[in-house]
Amino acid sequence: MARSLSNPTTATVTAKAPVKQKDRDPVAAGMRDAAFNRSASFNYFLSDRVEAGVALRGTEVKSIREGKANLKDAYGLLKDGECFLLNAHIGPFSHGNTMNHEALRTRKLLLHKKEIEKLEAATKQKGYTLIPVKLYFKNGRVKCELALAKGKQDWDKRATERAREGDKEAKAAVARSQRR
Repeated sequence: MARSLSNPTTATVTAKAPVKQKDRDPVAAGMRDAAFNRSASFNYFLSDRVEAGVALRGTEVKSIREGKANLKDAYGLLKDGECFLLNAHIGPFSHGNTMNHEALRTRKLLLHKKEIEKLEAATKQKGYTLIPVKLYFKNGRVKCELALAKGKQDWDKRATERAREGDKEAKAAVARSQRR
């Protein structure tokens, strides 16, 4: 609020009209993940995580903003000192023309050389692989979070499910006790 100081005897108060911000898509604004691999933590033990840029075409970025990305069967591959994202499905852009992208093409991941060397040494161990956990926007650019993963056996999955159910029951018990 501003006060008029030209005449001290009459103080007028003027209110500024609030500037209405145009509602922006939470995915595009970077407030929410564009794609999340829900099955990754169920099927793998996830350890080290690395943020990587993704080399994309324009229609792919627009499709990710629309929420047409899926990481369910995707994995990372290290080859010749470079990192690639395979089987990541990014659906075609709705307003794309004949120059639209292929949905399952191989995309290059942008990492520093030392990060690639570290991941390469880790994946040479038996049973370790690179799994993309999520796609998100950061400062207008698409980023992919990769995790070093080791596959779970069926009994590991059952143990994870038991722990999850135990946590859920504990939270429910706390909520019941707070209501009383």
